[in-house]
Amino acid sequence: MRLFVGIALPDPVRERLGGLRYGLPGARWVDPENLHISLRFIGEVGRPEAEDLDSALSAVHAPGFALNVLGVGFFDKADRVHTLWAGIERSDALAHLRDKVESAVVRCGFEPERRKFTPHVTLARLKGTPNGRLGPLLETWGTFSAGSFAVPAFTLFESFPGRDGAHYEHLADYPLNAA
Repeated sequence: MRLFVGIALPDPVRERLGGLRYGLPGARWVDPENLHISLRFIGEVGRPEAEDLDSALSAVHAPGFALNVLGVGFFDKADRVHTLWAGIERSDALAHLRDKVESAVVRCGFEPERRKFTPHVTLARLKGTPNGRLGPLLETWGTFSAGSFAVPAFTLFESFPGRDGAHYEHLADYPLNAA
């Protein structure tokens, strides 16, 4: 099983983000039903490890909160864009939840995440698109907002890679405490 922990997005937010799927030839757009915020990629695990993760994640206690999806940006390497994303407004509550999830995953015997947590929603994957090519789109989308939404839970997802991109299935939802 290939697993990750994330936050599922409500339909109105996914629909707004899905409206950005244009203007970038060669982009492999993420299907709107798969849009999410990743908290922790775990990778390939067996059934016993998945059960341990489920138990550890069930013990995570954190308050519910609201998030805002704001702006569009990209990740690059050597001035070549590989990922187009929508940003998530800074949130102490989100960072707190991510830290609790990370602790739970590490307690299950997984290596700590070395990358800095940069909350985002992946919109598209690209194959080495020059940075400059995104300028006009980023100007158009610079003030994009999908609005605020409540985060009442986080989710353990299973990822099924495919030729047209991955498909994600919810394995378990973990409710957050009411505010």
